Amino acid sequence: MTSSPFQSDSSRKLLAPLWHTAFLVLILMALAFGGARLQHRASPAPGIVEQHSGIVPLYISLIVAEWALVYFVWAAGLRRSGTRLLDVVGGRWTSWKMVALDLAIALPFWIVWEATGRLAHRLLGHDQAKSLDVVLPLGAVEIVLWVAVSISAGFCEEVVFRGYLQKQFYALTGSIVLAVLLQGIVFGIGHSYQGLKQVIVITLLGVLYGVLAAWRKNLRPGMLAHAWSDVVGGTIFK
Repeated sequence: MTSSPFQSDSSRKLLAPLWHTAFLVLILMALAFGGARLQHRASPAPGIVEQHSGIVPLYISLIVAEWALVYFVWAAGLRRSGTRLLDVVGGRWTSWKMVALDLAIALPFWIVWEATGRLAHRLLGHDQAKSLDVVLPLGAVEIVLWVAVSISAGFCEEVVFRGYLQKQFYALTGSIVLAVLLQGIVFGIGHSYQGLKQVIVITLLGVLYGVLAAWRKNLRPGMLAHAWSDVVGGTIFK
Protein backbone atom coordinates (compact mmCIF):
# COMPACT_ATOMS: atom_id res chain seq x y z
CA MET A 1 0.00 0.00 0.00
CA THR A 2 1.44 3.38 -0.99
CA SER A 3 1.52 6.13 1.59
CA SER A 4 0.09 9.59 1.22
CA PRO A 5 2.57 12.13 -0.21
CA PHE A 6 1.79 14.28 2.83
CA GLN A 7 2.55 11.56 5.36
CA SER A 8 5.81 11.98 7.25
CA ASP A 9 8.32 9.20 6.70
CA SER A 10 9.84 9.73 10.14
CA SER A 11 8.61 8.53 13.49
CA ARG A 12 6.44 10.74 15.64
CA LYS A 13 9.30 11.70 17.90
CA LEU A 14 9.17 15.09 19.61
CA LEU A 15 11.97 17.36 18.45
CA ALA A 16 12.09 19.14 21.81
CA PRO A 17 10.40 19.12 25.23
CA LEU A 18 6.82 20.37 25.35
CA TRP A 19 7.82 23.30 27.58
CA HIS A 20 10.14 24.50 24.82
CA THR A 21 7.38 24.47 22.20
CA ALA A 22 4.98 26.21 24.59
CA PHE A 23 7.58 28.85 25.41
CA LEU A 24 8.33 29.44 21.72
CA VAL A 25 4.62 29.88 20.97
CA LEU A 26 4.37 32.30 23.92
CA ILE A 27 7.27 34.32 22.50
CA LEU A 28 5.60 34.45 19.10
CA MET A 29 2.26 35.43 20.63
CA ALA A 30 3.92 38.16 22.72
CA LEU A 31 5.53 39.57 19.57
CA ALA A 32 2.17 39.34 17.81
CA PHE A 33 0.43 41.14 20.68
CA GLY A 34 3.01 43.92 20.59
CA GLY A 35 2.60 44.26 16.85
CA ALA A 36 -1.19 44.34 17.12
CA ARG A 37 -0.98 47.10 19.74
CA LEU A 38 1.34 49.05 17.45
CA GLN A 39 -1.15 48.66 14.60
CA HIS A 40 -4.06 49.71 16.84
CA ARG A 41 -2.30 52.66 18.50
CA ALA A 42 -0.75 54.09 15.33
CA SER A 43 -1.50 57.73 14.58
CA PRO A 44 -4.32 58.76 12.21
CA ALA A 45 -1.74 58.85 9.39
CA PRO A 46 -2.17 56.09 6.76
CA GLY A 47 1.08 54.34 7.71
CA ILE A 48 1.90 52.29 10.78
CA VAL A 49 4.73 54.75 11.35
CA GLU A 50 4.88 58.33 10.15
CA GLN A 51 8.51 58.64 9.09
CA HIS A 52 11.01 56.52 7.21
CA SER A 53 13.89 57.53 9.46
CA GLY A 54 15.49 54.80 11.54
CA ILE A 55 14.75 52.13 8.96
CA VAL A 56 18.31 50.76 8.88
CA PRO A 57 18.35 49.91 12.62
CA LEU A 58 14.90 48.34 12.16
CA TYR A 59 16.17 46.07 9.38
CA ILE A 60 19.18 45.05 11.47
CA SER A 61 16.97 44.31 14.49
CA LEU A 62 14.69 42.16 12.31
CA ILE A 63 17.65 40.12 11.07
CA VAL A 64 18.90 39.64 14.64
CA ALA A 65 15.41 38.65 15.85
CA GLU A 66 14.94 36.07 13.07
CA TRP A 67 18.25 34.35 13.80
CA ALA A 68 17.68 34.59 17.56
CA LEU A 69 14.51 32.52 17.14
CA VAL A 70 16.40 29.89 15.17
CA TYR A 71 19.10 29.83 17.82
CA PHE A 72 16.47 29.32 20.52
CA VAL A 73 14.90 26.48 18.53
CA TRP A 74 18.29 24.81 18.08
CA ALA A 75 20.10 25.52 21.36
CA ALA A 76 17.24 25.08 23.82
CA GLY A 77 15.18 22.57 21.84
CA LEU A 78 16.69 20.47 19.09
CA ARG A 79 19.94 19.68 20.88
CA ARG A 80 18.04 18.09 23.74
CA SER A 81 16.72 15.39 21.41
CA GLY A 82 19.93 15.06 19.41
CA THR A 83 18.29 16.58 16.33
CA ARG A 84 20.50 18.54 13.98
CA LEU A 85 19.28 21.74 12.37
CA LEU A 86 20.15 20.15 9.04
CA ASP A 87 17.72 17.33 9.84
CA VAL A 88 14.92 19.87 10.29
CA VAL A 89 15.79 21.54 6.98
CA GLY A 90 15.74 18.16 5.25
CA GLY A 91 19.37 17.98 4.15
CA ARG A 92 21.70 20.14 2.11
CA TRP A 93 22.23 20.40 -1.61
CA THR A 94 24.73 17.81 -2.80
CA SER A 95 24.48 18.33 -6.56
CA TRP A 96 23.44 20.90 -9.11
CA LYS A 97 20.51 18.64 -10.02
CA MET A 98 19.08 19.06 -6.51
CA VAL A 99 19.46 22.83 -6.80
CA ALA A 100 17.74 22.81 -10.20
CA LEU A 101 14.90 20.63 -8.91
CA ASP A 102 14.26 22.88 -5.90
CA LEU A 103 14.31 25.97 -8.13
CA ALA A 104 11.93 24.27 -10.57
CA ILE A 105 9.53 23.59 -7.69
CA ALA A 106 9.96 26.97 -5.98
CA LEU A 107 9.17 29.11 -9.02
CA PRO A 108 5.71 27.69 -9.90
CA PHE A 109 4.94 27.44 -6.19
CA TRP A 110 5.72 31.16 -5.79
CA ILE A 111 3.40 31.95 -8.73
CA VAL A 112 0.58 29.94 -7.09
CA TRP A 113 1.41 31.56 -3.73
CA GLU A 114 1.28 35.05 -5.23
CA ALA A 115 -1.98 34.36 -7.08
CA THR A 116 -3.54 32.91 -3.92
CA GLY A 117 -2.53 35.95 -1.89
CA ARG A 118 -3.93 38.38 -4.44
CA LEU A 119 -7.21 36.44 -4.73
CA ALA A 120 -7.57 36.33 -0.94
CA HIS A 121 -7.00 40.09 -0.74
CA ARG A 122 -9.74 40.68 -3.30
CA LEU A 123 -12.22 38.36 -1.59
CA LEU A 124 -11.61 39.91 1.84
CA GLY A 125 -11.93 43.47 0.56
CA HIS A 126 -10.58 46.63 2.12
CA ASP A 127 -9.62 46.93 5.75
CA GLN A 128 -8.56 49.76 8.06
CA ALA A 129 -5.08 48.46 8.86
CA LYS A 130 -2.21 50.91 8.73
CA SER A 131 0.07 50.60 5.71
CA LEU A 132 3.63 49.27 5.99
CA ASP A 133 4.79 51.03 2.83
CA VAL A 134 6.86 53.54 4.81
CA VAL A 135 9.15 50.76 6.07
CA LEU A 136 9.98 49.50 2.57
CA PRO A 137 13.51 50.22 1.29
CA LEU A 138 14.66 53.36 -0.46
CA GLY A 139 18.15 53.58 -1.94
CA ALA A 140 20.93 51.04 -2.48
CA VAL A 141 21.93 50.49 1.16
CA GLU A 142 18.37 49.88 2.31
CA ILE A 143 17.68 47.55 -0.62
CA VAL A 144 20.76 45.47 0.23
CA LEU A 145 19.62 45.27 3.84
CA TRP A 146 16.08 44.42 2.75
CA VAL A 147 17.44 41.52 0.72
CA ALA A 148 19.32 40.38 3.83
CA VAL A 149 16.10 40.63 5.85
CA SER A 150 14.25 38.64 3.17
CA ILE A 151 16.85 35.87 3.03
CA SER A 152 16.89 35.69 6.82
CA ALA A 153 13.09 35.45 6.90
CA GLY A 154 13.09 32.81 4.16
CA PHE A 155 15.48 30.58 6.07
CA CYS A 156 14.56 31.31 9.67
CA GLU A 157 10.76 31.37 9.41
CA GLU A 158 10.71 28.16 7.40
CA VAL A 159 12.89 26.49 10.05
CA VAL A 160 10.77 27.77 12.94
CA PHE A 161 7.29 27.25 11.48
CA ARG A 162 7.46 24.56 8.79
CA GLY A 163 10.50 22.77 10.19
CA TYR A 164 10.17 22.82 13.95
CA LEU A 165 6.55 23.68 14.79
CA GLN A 166 4.98 21.63 12.01
CA LYS A 167 7.00 18.55 12.99
CA GLN A 168 6.21 19.10 16.67
CA PHE A 169 2.49 19.47 15.98
CA TYR A 170 2.59 16.30 13.89
CA ALA A 171 4.32 14.42 16.71
CA LEU A 172 1.68 15.66 19.15
CA THR A 173 -1.44 15.12 17.04
CA GLY A 174 -0.51 12.31 14.68
CA SER A 175 -2.19 14.28 11.88
CA ILE A 176 -0.13 16.05 9.23
CA VAL A 177 -3.27 17.97 8.21
CA LEU A 178 -3.68 19.37 11.73
CA ALA A 179 0.05 20.07 11.93
CA VAL A 180 -0.01 22.09 8.71
CA LEU A 181 -3.11 24.02 9.82
CA LEU A 182 -1.79 24.76 13.33
CA GLN A 183 1.57 26.07 12.19
CA GLY A 184 -0.20 28.18 9.58
CA ILE A 185 -2.43 29.72 12.23
CA VAL A 186 0.53 30.51 14.49
CA PHE A 187 2.37 31.95 11.47
CA GLY A 188 -0.58 34.16 10.57
CA ILE A 189 -1.14 35.41 14.13
CA GLY A 190 2.56 36.24 14.28
CA HIS A 191 1.91 38.90 11.64
CA SER A 192 -0.77 40.70 13.63
CA TYR A 193 1.08 44.00 13.21
CA GLN A 194 -0.21 43.99 9.63
CA GLY A 195 -3.88 43.93 10.62
CA LEU A 196 -6.62 41.29 10.74
CA LYS A 197 -6.98 40.93 6.98
CA GLN A 198 -3.29 40.19 6.59
CA VAL A 199 -3.43 37.68 9.43
CA ILE A 200 -6.06 35.72 7.47
CA VAL A 201 -4.14 35.97 4.20
CA ILE A 202 -0.79 35.05 5.77
CA THR A 203 -2.38 32.11 7.61
CA LEU A 204 -3.57 30.79 4.26
CA LEU A 205 -0.16 31.34 2.70
CA GLY A 206 1.52 29.70 5.68
CA VAL A 207 -0.66 26.65 5.14
CA LEU A 208 0.54 26.54 1.52
CA TYR A 209 4.14 26.60 2.71
CA GLY A 210 3.29 23.81 5.12
CA VAL A 211 1.77 21.68 2.38
CA LEU A 212 4.89 22.19 0.27
CA ALA A 213 7.17 21.18 3.15
CA ALA A 214 5.06 18.11 3.93
CA TRP A 215 4.99 17.06 0.29
CA ARG A 216 8.71 17.55 -0.41
CA LYS A 217 9.81 16.46 3.10
CA ASN A 218 12.34 19.27 3.13
CA LEU A 219 12.28 23.05 3.48
CA ARG A 220 14.54 24.07 0.60
CA PRO A 221 11.93 24.98 -2.07
CA GLY A 222 9.87 26.83 0.55
CA MET A 223 12.92 28.78 1.69
CA LEU A 224 13.67 29.83 -1.89
CA ALA A 225 10.07 30.86 -2.58
CA HIS A 226 9.71 32.62 0.79
CA ALA A 227 12.91 34.65 0.42
CA TRP A 228 12.11 35.56 -3.18
CA SER A 229 8.54 36.65 -2.35
CA ASP A 230 9.86 38.98 0.37
CA VAL A 231 12.56 40.40 -1.89
CA VAL A 232 10.19 41.25 -4.74
CA GLY A 233 7.47 42.35 -2.31
CA GLY A 234 9.72 45.09 -0.98
CA THR A 235 11.51 46.09 -4.17
CA ILE A 236 9.55 45.27 -7.32
CA PHE A 237 5.90 44.90 -6.29
CA LYS A 238 5.88 47.52 -3.55
